[in-house]
Amino acid sequence: MFVHNVFFWLDGAATDQQRQELLADCSALLGRIPTVRGLWAGRPAMTPREVVDNSYDIGLCVVFDNAVGHDVYQEHALHKQFIAKHKPIWKRVQVYDFT
Repeated sequence: MFVHNVFFWLDGAATDQQRQELLADCSALLGRIPTVRGLWAGRPAMTPREVVDNSYDIGLCVVFDNAVGHDVYQEHALHKQFIAKHKPIWKRVQVYDFT
């Protein structure tokens, strides 16, 4: 299993509609990539613990069978479409992958 976690911090000028579209496109675009085995996206749970980072705007977790599936996802046209559409509102993106 290969787990791909992505955290998005959005530009202060991002509108609520842009935020909603980014969240919806996680499933609508990225979820349609054939190598994706599971996908979850959402806003911070605002867990009130010192060790929890609630500073991001949208979190994304994508699960693949293996690193090869992840590599296919990275080059897939739907992934590239997602990036092209939403990158203008990103202030920061942080990725944590693990196997």
